[in-house]
Amino acid sequence: MTITGIGHYVAGQRVGGQSGRTQDVYNPATGAVTGRVALAEQAEAAVAIAAAQSAFPAWADMPPIRRARLMTRFLNLLNEHKDELARAITAEHGKVFTDARGEAERGMDIVEFACGITQLLKGDFTDQVSTGMDNWTLRQPLGVVAGITPFNFPVMVPMWMFPVAIAAGNTFVLKPSPTDPTPSLMYADLVKEAGFPDGVFNVVQGDKVAVDALLEHPDVRAISFVGSTPIANYIYETGARHGKRVQALGGAKNHMLVMPDADLEKAVDALVGAAYGSAGERCMAISVATLVGDVGDRIVPMLAERARNLVIMNGLEMDAEMGPIVTSAARDRITGYIDKGIAEGAELVVDGHGHSVSGQNAGFWLGGTLFDHVTPDMTTYREEIFGPVLSCVRVRDFAEGVELINAHEFGNGVSPFTRDGNAAREFGRKIQVGRVGVNVPLPVPMAWHGFGGWKKSLFGDMHAYGEEGVRFYTKQKSIMQRWPESIPKGAEFAMPVAR
Repeated sequence: MTITGIGHYVAGQRVGGQSGRTQDVYNPATGAVTGRVALAEQAEAAVAIAAAQSAFPAWADMPPIRRARLMTRFLNLLNEHKDELARAITAEHGKVFTDARGEAERGMDIVEFACGITQLLKGDFTDQVSTGMDNWTLRQPLGVVAGITPFNFPVMVPMWMFPVAIAAGNTFVLKPSPTDPTPSLMYADLVKEAGFPDGVFNVVQGDKVAVDALLEHPDVRAISFVGSTPIANYIYETGARHGKRVQALGGAKNHMLVMPDADLEKAVDALVGAAYGSAGERCMAISVATLVGDVGDRIVPMLAERARNLVIMNGLEMDAEMGPIVTSAARDRITGYIDKGIAEGAELVVDGHGHSVSGQNAGFWLGGTLFDHVTPDMTTYREEIFGPVLSCVRVRDFAEGVELINAHEFGNGVSPFTRDGNAAREFGRKIQVGRVGVNVPLPVPMAWHGFGGWKKSLFGDMHAYGEEGVRFYTKQKSIMQRWPESIPKGAEFAMPVAR
């Protein structure tokens, strides 16, 4: 099999790595090495930043409507090539093709939102704020901004960032995950084809060396990040120490509260899809089923049957429900959590150990795992596993369920399943979580609403994309103006007030 070299994208061109450091890229369904990605040194990152800095003045000065027209061309190209992007996602991440195509389409939603940047950048105006004086505000771009993105959504998560940032007049440097880097170069080529000037969008492949180069470089004005909480905290602290605006989305432990009056068939459908979809490698995956009253006795056997019968195979097979784990190291980490759950006394209802797929024994396979009678002191409850493991926790009533969820250190997403409108209303008001889906298992907001959690799931003040994203990637300027005919004679030594 040919092993493809995967390099960087700087100033409108694909370029090879200069450092000599590389990392293997795998097809997780087969275990085969399919690529070798370059890992940038600080100097290589600096070249990409310099290209973005050079492109910034002219790009920022371009009328927003012209930037929007280029973004529209990019959107059209993405639509033409979304299946190619989806296949690239499946080949390097492992998620099933239909899920990968959905990822691409959700990314395109953000691009479509960014096409409306002319409306989003409008400021405020006050006529006659004082006698003979007007006041208005405008939002201007920051300069060079950067995104550091995870392996689990190599198309969608970068598009949470760069379309809004670029449409607002910034230039961008992306540092994608080295686990599945190919899609980043594919949409970089589409940016070029759409007609964006060279240097407006750049890609630096790499590891912590490249991350630190972006965090420390004085020309990078803002950093967006999605990943684990420890790294999000590091990004936030390091970026802030270097004077940057930082938006760092961290980990999750998303709960679904199932009330006794819920439609259990639909709740099971929701739990199975949200827990085992994409092999649980989603920050919005439901990993805890919080079962109220007698729901546990009724629903756990239903969940067990579905978990045992998941259709697990190569994601390019159209009837696949779940693909492989992204890497062998990730599979080992997940199985370690399963072993710890057993050791700590959780009831293992369905064991995902040792799952195999015919003809693909070298792939990184793992079956769906289901635990019951998990307690809040267990590691499998407290920590983010990021794999196909669903933990069931029993609670007496609604109030105990809310208290349990609010006590967790993460506050990313949560879903109550109920027919009771008052219970749903009270849940939405009282729960300390950033995104709530009432009878919605994956409460991922659409492009114009923004995305972000609470507590240790978000470091920084602003959520990703939507109007929050526009605010993050711009700074407000207030201008007050009057003309000589309205200026009173004489120096004014007192604080001016409206007159």
